Amino acid sequence: MEEFRNLLRLIVTCLLICCCFFISANKSHADSKVTFNDQKKEIKRSLESLKDLDYQTWQLIVYPSSKESKSLILRIVGYPGSLRIDHPTNLIVNSGRKNWNLKDITKNSIIKSETLNDSAAEFELTNLIAELDKNRPLRLRLPGLINDLPIPPYLVSEWRSLTE
Repeated sequence: MEEFRNLLRLIVTCLLICCCFFISANKSHADSKVTFNDQKKEIKRSLESLKDLDYQTWQLIVYPSSKESKSLILRIVGYPGSLRIDHPTNLIVNSGRKNWNLKDITKNSIIKSETLNDSAAEFELTNLIAELDKNRPLRLRLPGLINDLPIPPYLVSEWRSLTE
């Protein structure tokens, strides 16, 4: 009877360890999705929500401007109603000693300006991605709104893969 109890304890322990391992597996990649636009064409995009150093949550969406083009657009979306982004406002990106100043293209966007609310802005990301040779962390700053939004290397890797 004692051997049966020990065997049962061992089996239950192994099951608990396996359950904990598989249930609490943490994702460490960006949410890359394939969606379809209104012309039924496939579009691969990256979607991630991150907090800046002031604990505000921002949603970052990177997508190609068209299926044929290799040009990428970064859309930053804040919580609607809590802030208003005045356009044009350039995005400042830092990575070590390198700096980029991304132009606000929200008003020239293919998407109608009425579908983008006041808490969203779009930026041309192609030149920045082309200059990156490694998946290095980035820091985003949008004057008056985002003081410091860290972008982890796994997300930069995801963005770079969209150009392939």
